[in-house]
Amino acid sequence: MDEMAEYGVAAHWKYKEGLSGSRDKLDERLAWVRQLLENQQMSDDTGNLLRDLKSDLLPEEVFAFTPRGDVINLPAGATCIDFAYAIHSAVGHRMIGCKVNNRMVPIDHQVVTGEIIEVITGPADKGPNRDWLTIVKTSEAKSKIRSWFKKMRKEENIVTGRDALAKELRREMITLTDEQWDTIMTDIARRLRQNTADDMYAAIGYGGLTLAHCMPKIKEAYNKLRTPEDNSAIKLANVNVKQPHATDGVIVEGFDNTPIKFSKCCTPLPGDPIIGFVTRGFGVSIHKRNCVNVHASMKDLTNAPRWVNASWAETVKESYKATLIIDALDRDGLVGDVAVALSDMRVPIYAINARSADRGCAVMNLTIGINNTDHLNNVVSRLSKIRDVLKVTRS
Repeated sequence: MDEMAEYGVAAHWKYKEGLSGSRDKLDERLAWVRQLLENQQMSDDTGNLLRDLKSDLLPEEVFAFTPRGDVINLPAGATCIDFAYAIHSAVGHRMIGCKVNNRMVPIDHQVVTGEIIEVITGPADKGPNRDWLTIVKTSEAKSKIRSWFKKMRKEENIVTGRDALAKELRREMITLTDEQWDTIMTDIARRLRQNTADDMYAAIGYGGLTLAHCMPKIKEAYNKLRTPEDNSAIKLANVNVKQPHATDGVIVEGFDNTPIKFSKCCTPLPGDPIIGFVTRGFGVSIHKRNCVNVHASMKDLTNAPRWVNASWAETVKESYKATLIIDALDRDGLVGDVAVALSDMRVPIYAINARSADRGCAVMNLTIGINNTDHLNNVVSRLSKIRDVLKVTRS
């Protein structure tokens, strides 16, 4: 206590200099530090502190006025949204528009010194928009927006955060079962100092946590579940079948007349090497053996036993749907020439979509009826000979 009294930063120095009772620059800076720390306590991401320091410690400042003549001090680059929150959090939450010098402007308008800004507010239950977090510049506005979403929209935040996380996992080609999802997310939430997984989803939803902060830990947990890279060690389930029966032209080893569906990720056709995946309550899903999702799923210890051998029956359906992508030079009559060529080959067309691309090119998507891979190759060869067609590929 004696050392603090002797070497204190603010009060003792002011006492020695006889400046007690006057508000100076030091008071303002100390008040700014206290406010910054208070705002930080409302956020779950400690990385926000560094970003807030970068946004607030700017060499330039702007001074704008309310219609009543009050001066609002903001960092350079601040927007009308920052101005509204600088007046009061309730004003910012209810903001629906803004006038600058009696002229309507976008709410992301950057404030300039000397402007008279009038904030237009909506009903009392009006709240901020999530996109505002990418527009505002001051830590005060960001903190108040995050706080509103954290308190007022928890259920919505949970759904938004979980959907964003699931989308990112799909982008990273990470596949988890329901049990693995619950186990991993509960563990990750605890490591991120969240009480439950729902709290973690909510924090992602309102912006308190970023996906970039969560994904490294999720990838680490996921890699621990994966099997070694040697896929040859994985054996498919073998079941003795005395009298196999085909369903939709496919024989699934170990199953008799089971419902099947053809996966949309690889759209197998007769002639393609295939494999089956036993789904939960929806029969067997048929994939091409070289499908990317097959290799990813086989590395999962819980999914590997659910893959079974499958093959095409000698008699299959007359027509299977296949999707082709045609890259060509854009010209009049191109779609008609393609349709005529398919008609000459007696190939049914289920869907056709054409659009213009860059540099005078066009892209056409076709869904047609195909008997097998040989039939498909013949169709591709015929379409490739059409004038101005550059490439025909199977989707």
